[in-house]
Amino acid sequence: VLAPERLRAPEAIDQLQAFRPDLIILADYGQIVPRSLLELPPQGALNLHPSLLPRHRGATPIPAAILAGDRSTGVSLMRMDEGLDTGPLIAVREVPLNGDETTPVLEAALARVAAKLLARSLSPWLAGRLGATRQTDEGASLSRPLRRQDGRLDPSRSAASSERQIRAYQPWPGSFLETDEGRLVAWQGRVWDGAEQTTGSESRVVDAARGLLVAVGEGLGLVTTDGILELVEVQPAGGRRMRGSEYARGRPGLIGSRVREGTVG
Repeated sequence: VLAPERLRAPEAIDQLQAFRPDLIILADYGQIVPRSLLELPPQGALNLHPSLLPRHRGATPIPAAILAGDRSTGVSLMRMDEGLDTGPLIAVREVPLNGDETTPVLEAALARVAAKLLARSLSPWLAGRLGATRQTDEGASLSRPLRRQDGRLDPSRSAASSERQIRAYQPWPGSFLETDEGRLVAWQGRVWDGAEQTTGSESRVVDAARGLLVAVGEGLGLVTTDGILELVEVQPAGGRRMRGSEYARGRPGLIGSRVREGTVG
C-alpha cells in the first residue's frame, strides 16, 4: 500500500513504475493521477468513489450528499481517466439514507460497502467478465473542497438546510455562529416543530427577525429564512459540548441578540 504525499513527484512515479503493477486501486486519495500512471498497469487504474456517479464528483461527495438532502448515495467503482471522477463505471452499489446521518457515520458505512464491492468485482474484472460503462454528464454535479468559512450557519438559508449542514460538516469545518458570547459550535440541530412556514405578511416578520437567537421552549433557536433551527447540542469556544437548553439557561442575555456576520478567523 502506497500513499505518496505528491503523486506527481518524480520519485513517487519512479517508485510505482518500479513495481510494474498489473493493477492500481485507489480509495480515499485526493490527488489527480497523471496519465503516465493511468497507462502503466495493463488491467487499469481503478478508483472507489463514495457517491453514485456522476452525482457528487470531486473532493467532498459525502458531505455533499447529506447537505443536498439526497435520499440515497453509494459507492462507484470506476476505471480512472484524466478527468475528475469521469471514468467509465465498473460497478455501483446504492445505499439508502434515512436523513439523520453525519459525515463520519456515513463515511464509515460507505467504507464497508466499498470493501465488499471491490471484493465482489475484482476477480471478474481481472478475468475479463466485467466491463466498464461510459459515464454520461446527465445528472452530474461537482463537490468542491470545503473551507473554514463554509461552516458559518447562514440565517438566510432554510432551517432544514441548516440542519443538514450541521450533520454534513462534521468534523470539518464544523458549523458555528458568532454571537455576543463568542463563537458557538452547533453539533446537533433540528427544525423546530412549532415553527410553521410563513406566507404573506408573516414572511416579512420572519425576514426582519432573521438571525435572531430566540427561546425555543427551554432551549435556544436561530431564526432562519423560513422558520427556526433549534440548537440541540452546542459547544462554546474553549468549553465542553452541552445541550442547547443548558447553554441558554446560563446566558439569558443571549436571547434576543442577533448573530454576527463578518470574516471567519
